[in-house]
Amino acid sequence: MSHNRAMESSTRILILGTDSSGRILQSERNAAAVLAANPDGLLGASLDEVIPGAREPLLEAVRHGRERTAMLAVETADGATLDAVVTVHPMYGAEPGGLAALAVVRVPVPLADRFVDPAVIRRALLDDGLPRIGSTLDLELLARGLMDVLVPHFCNSGALMLLESHLDAEEAPAGPAGPPLRRMAIAFDDGDPAWDAAFPTGESVVYPAGTPYARCLEAGEPELTALGGEGAARLAEVWQRAPVADLLKGSSMLLLPIMSAAGVLGFFVCVRNVAHRPFDRYDIEIGMEFAARASSHVESARQYSLERATALTLQRSLLPTGLSAPSPIEVHHRYLPGSRLIEVGGDWYESIALPGARVALVVGDVAGHGVKAAVTMGRLRTSIQTLAELELPPAEALERLDSLMRTLGDREPHFATCAYVVYDAVSGRCEVASAGHLPPLLAPPGAASHFLAVPPAPPLGVGGDGPIVSREFTVEDGTLLFLYTDGLVENRARDIDDGLARLQRTFGPGAASRPLRDLCQDALDGVYDDQHRDDIAMLVARLCRIPEDHHATWELPAEPAAVRRARGLVRDRLSGWGLDELADSTVLMVSELVTNAIRHAGGRVGLRLVREGGLVCEVFDSADGRPRVRPQDDEGDMPESGRGLHVVGRLAQRWGVRRTADGKSVWCEQELP
Repeated sequence: MSHNRAMESSTRILILGTDSSGRILQSERNAAAVLAANPDGLLGASLDEVIPGAREPLLEAVRHGRERTAMLAVETADGATLDAVVTVHPMYGAEPGGLAALAVVRVPVPLADRFVDPAVIRRALLDDGLPRIGSTLDLELLARGLMDVLVPHFCNSGALMLLESHLDAEEAPAGPAGPPLRRMAIAFDDGDPAWDAAFPTGESVVYPAGTPYARCLEAGEPELTALGGEGAARLAEVWQRAPVADLLKGSSMLLLPIMSAAGVLGFFVCVRNVAHRPFDRYDIEIGMEFAARASSHVESARQYSLERATALTLQRSLLPTGLSAPSPIEVHHRYLPGSRLIEVGGDWYESIALPGARVALVVGDVAGHGVKAAVTMGRLRTSIQTLAELELPPAEALERLDSLMRTLGDREPHFATCAYVVYDAVSGRCEVASAGHLPPLLAPPGAASHFLAVPPAPPLGVGGDGPIVSREFTVEDGTLLFLYTDGLVENRARDIDDGLARLQRTFGPGAASRPLRDLCQDALDGVYDDQHRDDIAMLVARLCRIPEDHHATWELPAEPAAVRRARGLVRDRLSGWGLDELADSTVLMVSELVTNAIRHAGGRVGLRLVREGGLVCEVFDSADGRPRVRPQDDEGDMPESGRGLHVVGRLAQRWGVRRTADGKSVWCEQELP
């Protein structure tokens, strides 16, 4: 902080009373001290004699009973010339020859005298400084703002110290040496970089018992200390910081406690150097009034910081830490918290690898912000993962989520939007469903990108007349699928159509060959500086099929002989893949599954082997009923019906059932050797 700033931001108000001719009849003590060599030197003088140049703009206004303001040069009693703002205020109803106007003269306080007048200090601290910075809830900004008020109006240098235990809910209790404090901000008016080196912002400090700092924390009372040359040298030795001896030599130090309902939060350290008068009881009174008012701002910002940290921790703990997908599918995500005005939101994303070289890609957005939105987002994420593991089709999964949101809405209204995509890396088929969400963007290789026309449905939790409907289509290898939330394309200053058009240009021709990380970065360009930005979740996937020789599909007739043929097909394929050690267990499971399909479903049966991550065997039939595993009897024997699923359950790492467009698929998975 420079000397010029100190001069400009501290002003002294001088008041003179004149008659209608401009003759000074009254002057307050400060005016006489600044403008005249002796206390009575102003009385009887003309205003334009004391303030040269006042005749034209000001005396004319006094004679005609008008208010007027002018910037004029004022010469002080010690010969200095100051720029002053002079305002004359007429006094109506004055008697002839009596007081007719007040002249209010505002002059900058000389640097050497800025701590002399208590009225100037009080006005600078309490009337001008605090209202400017008291509204911020950012604790670090508030700390810097408070120190910029104290320095230069109250002291030459200082710091704001807060107890670590009040800043971090997980802070360990104080040790035997005392409670640690964090230096939130420092300020100094001489431009010496040694202050920053000796007292770095953010440093954690423990003050020993018996020191003024410890007494201030314990009692919550101000502490006034004179640091002579020996005192400063002793501090420099204890802290092992040699510059402290020169910085604090001969200083007067005042500690002002910061109090709240939680107790002592910390204190302000205020230091005046030897060039200025030391602190006295008037300074303590003014300083404590400042600290009392500042304490309420610090406590509000502290509580907000703790709540914000809790909300951010909760939200980030609920977001996925890793994405899974079949090996040929490349997936990249970005999550950008909202601006500092919003920050905590309910946007989320998922990429869940499913058996049989399939993947579920999900992006959603819970309406609102804060902890409630984050908690609702966590519930939806958990539900999505469960529904994905149950392998429900996208439309049915969203209907289940809608039911969940309505249940939550019985206690507190909630709604969310969601886009759900399942991609099969064997067939290249995509199935997409959306509940009130913005349309996914598809960018085929070498072609223009376009938004998918997904059958519309209301947001989750709102309810609608009809069911949610999905759309199925086949994509070309290398096609990009981009899912996103509305914070990416919409804000207060930009129409959503402009945002969508910008996004489509980002994924223009040639985008499919670019790195996904670069595409996400380009999509975010221009969004970072938005002060009212909502949080943003995006998920981009490069969709590719697994190699042709990594899967095999056969169609079998619904007759007993098909079981023997299925066994032969599986052995031959596993031999070709070099997986002979899995042949016996796989053949046994295929026999059971194909037999069940022929016996209970009828019609033709499909058989598929997929080598991706593990070895997956799928048997398709036209029945939509889920097979049931029957319990063993009291003697531990399996019932004749349902024995096949017991065999599958023991041999497979995992198994399951999923619905298809014309029936179901029963699958089982084994680890690859």
